[in-house]
Amino acid sequence: MEQKKKRSIMRGVILAILALAIGYTIYAAVTKDKIELITAGAEAPDFEVVDLNGEKHRLKEYKGQGVLLNFWGTWCEPCEREFPAMERQYESFKKQGVEIIAVNFAQSEFEVSKYVTNMGMTFPVAIDKTKSVFTAYNIGPLPTSIFIKPDGTIDRIITGEMSEVEIIQYLESIKPE
Repeated sequence: MEQKKKRSIMRGVILAILALAIGYTIYAAVTKDKIELITAGAEAPDFEVVDLNGEKHRLKEYKGQGVLLNFWGTWCEPCEREFPAMERQYESFKKQGVEIIAVNFAQSEFEVSKYVTNMGMTFPVAIDKTKSVFTAYNIGPLPTSIFIKPDGTIDRIITGEMSEVEIIQYLESIKPE
């Protein structure tokens, strides 16, 4: 009798957990659709991030310049492979009116700072601690790069690793006239 009672309670707990999991899955699917998908040609959502040096970066303040927003994580191997190419192009394109801002996916400041130092990254790197920028841009897999034209519209969205040739080509396409 005691054994049957324990089994019934265990089954009830398992059913409750399954019900919660199904409910969450449905909720996540329904609310994800409410996030407006960002597409080429659309106005880039404004945001403000603070980089590892304490400097604020607000997208609307870059109006008139091209901006590459690169979303990444320290565990992301394709991110690690494309950063050296971005770094090699950064100074040249910055002088031509194009900024690169790398936005990390809510990792610790210690972890990100150590990574940035090891990689020799000199462009602004910010941590999206609240994931608000990731949400605004509906970022899925990493890396994802958003190329924003000087007028504030999105030129293109690249999901996955880029070669240096592609990085140069895409940065050229967002240079101010």
